[in-house]
Amino acid sequence: MRQKLFVVASSWFLNNAANFGLTNFWPGRRVRNLNPRVSHQKTAAMTLTEVLVVIVMLAVLVAILLPALKRSKGGNYFSCGRNLREIGMAYRIWAGDNGDKFPMQVSVANGGTMELNADGKDAWLNYLVMSNELSTPKILVCPEDKKHMPPANNFSSQLAGHISYFVNLDANGAYPKMFLSGDDNFAVGGVPVKPGLLELSTNAPVTWTAERHLNQGNISLVDGSVETVNNSMLTDWFHQTGIATNRLAIP
Repeated sequence: MRQKLFVVASSWFLNNAANFGLTNFWPGRRVRNLNPRVSHQKTAAMTLTEVLVVIVMLAVLVAILLPALKRSKGGNYFSCGRNLREIGMAYRIWAGDNGDKFPMQVSVANGGTMELNADGKDAWLNYLVMSNELSTPKILVCPEDKKHMPPANNFSSQLAGHISYFVNLDANGAYPKMFLSGDDNFAVGGVPVKPGLLELSTNAPVTWTAERHLNQGNISLVDGSVETVNNSMLTDWFHQTGIATNRLAIP
């Protein structure tokens, strides 16, 4: 009799638990709300117009980003700029130890390359004398420059033919916006330049060739900055160098 009363009482309590605020638990078991939940939210699919708008927006984004992705070619475009920053730093460190003069301004007797740059054919020697300041020969070759690949294994005569960057023989600390180094794939009047001495006046019809960076190039300046310059801007940059003629040694 006592057990039967307990069962009846328990059943009554479970059926009236909500009235006591006990809607969740009863010792040893969970009390579930058996009433089905009805959602009043509508599940709406995208309309044809909305789908078309999304497709058009994606197409626009691809059109904007694809040229940049092609230009970078896996980061090569920006690796070239990092190379030139390291090269520019090496120049400044070398100059700090040599009376604030770059190798091109210091005689061979004093560890520079002044007398060796007459014809511009041995541009690599300017980098060789900075071997203690340069971290590795690998930074002397632009990743997109197939003509000078692979980089040299060490700082020696191996550097000849394995350098992507010109040397401005007239670079001077007094002209912070003067070219110091940069991509050497120039064309004058549409004709690609050859290794050796290239003398460019401020009104020379100089452009980049298409073999690197899609008709753009990187230039390291005396002040340590690196600029990315396209063909339309290149002549303007020559005007900013501070001298009428720039003598560039093309490797």
